[in-house]
Amino acid sequence: MTDYTYPSVYLAYFFFALMAGLAVYFCVRSARDGYWGEHAEDPKYTVFDDDEHNERSAS
Repeated sequence: MTDYTYPSVYLAYFFFALMAGLAVYFCVRSARDGYWGEHAEDPKYTVFDDDEHNERSAS
């Protein structure tokens, strides 16, 4: 009889390592791009200001 325990455990550990690695990668990338800094929410307000400006010019 074949034991399938090891492949499934290795797959689970590989998946966990892959997800943990991707989480660290995206956290480092977002910190490097300035999403966690003092001006992190400035793009949000820029988008809102652009939307208000477009609504005013359309009417």
